[in-house]
Amino acid sequence: MKRGSIAIAALLAACPARADEASLYAAAKKEGQVVWYTTLIVNQAVLPLKSAFEKKYPGIEVQFNRADSVPTAIKVLDEGKAGAVRADVVDGIETEPPIAKAGLVDKYVSVHADKYPAELKDPNGLWIATNLYFLTPGYNTTLVPPASAPKTLDDLLDPKWKGKMAWSTARGAGGPIFAGAVLRMLGQDKGMDWLKRFASQDVVNTDITARAVLDQVIAGEYPIGLEIFNHHASLSAQKGAPVDWIKLDPIAAPLQVASVLKGAPHPNAARLLLDFLVSEEGQHVLAASDYLPAMPSVEAKTPSLKPEAGGFKPYYFPPDSFARDAEGWQRVFNELFR
Repeated sequence: MKRGSIAIAALLAACPARADEASLYAAAKKEGQVVWYTTLIVNQAVLPLKSAFEKKYPGIEVQFNRADSVPTAIKVLDEGKAGAVRADVVDGIETEPPIAKAGLVDKYVSVHADKYPAELKDPNGLWIATNLYFLTPGYNTTLVPPASAPKTLDDLLDPKWKGKMAWSTARGAGGPIFAGAVLRMLGQDKGMDWLKRFASQDVVNTDITARAVLDQVIAGEYPIGLEIFNHHASLSAQKGAPVDWIKLDPIAAPLQVASVLKGAPHPNAARLLLDFLVSEEGQHVLAASDYLPAMPSVEAKTPSLKPEAGGFKPYYFPPDSFARDAEGWQRVFNELFR
C-alpha cells in the first residue's frame, strides 16, 4: 500500500463510519432536526440551502443561528464549557481554530471529500471548505482606464497611486492579510523589503468592511481599493457600477469551512447536512446564490471569478495557518501602515 493510501485508510478508520446516504438519512430523520451556526448571509445563502436540504430530506428541520466568525466561535466555546453543546454544524473563516483547540470539533470525512483538493480540506477530517473568497484590487473604471490599471505589485509602487488607494484595516479582508500574502509570495526578506517601499504610498486605512471600501471606490472616493472580494466587484459591475477587479498576484484566499461539533445533539443530521453543503447539489445552490463554490468542478455564476476558469493562482489560507500567522501579519501592518 502506498503511503498516501495508508494515511487515508487510517483517517477513515479513526472517523465515524461513513454510512451510505439512505442509512444516514434514516438515522438523521429520527433526530428530526439539525442546528447550524453559520456566518453566511441569511437571505442570500442560508435560506436557499435550508430549503434545498429540507426538500431533499423531508422530516429534518434546519434551525440556524447567524453571526460573524468570532462571535460564533465564542458562542460555541461558551456552550462547550457549560457542557451544553447546542449546534451540530459550524462554519466560518476564523471559527474553526479556537473551537478545535478546545476539543469541540469532531472528525468526519464527507463522502464528497475526494472531489476536493488537499488545500481545501483538513488532513485530519476536522473541516472542509464550503465556499471561497478571493481578495484582489478593485478599481473605478471611470477614474482609471483599464489599460492604466496596475497589473503587478511593482505597478502599485508607481507614484501616481500615492494616496489614491484604500483598504480595510480588518485582519481577514484588508491590509493585514495583504501583508501576509506578499510575505508568502516573496518570502520574508524580499516581502518585507517590498512592503517597506509600499508603505510610502500612503494607502488610506479605513475601519470599515472590504465591501464598504468597494462601495467607496464605486462612488469615486478612491480610484483603487485593495483586498476587496472579486465577486463583490463583479456583482456590482453587472448592476452597472463603474468597477472591475484585477488579477494581481498575490491573491489571498481565506477559506470558509464547515465542521461537525463533538457531542452534537443531532450527530447523524450533522453529518448529513455537512455532506449536503459540500455535495455537488449544495455547491450549485451556493453558486446560484452568488457565492463561489469550493468544489473545483462546480463553476461560479461568473466562471472567471474562480481560478479554474479565471486563470489565476490563489494563495489559500486554511483556518489553522490563518490562525497561526495572522498575529504576525497584524504586527507588520501596524508597524508599516498605521
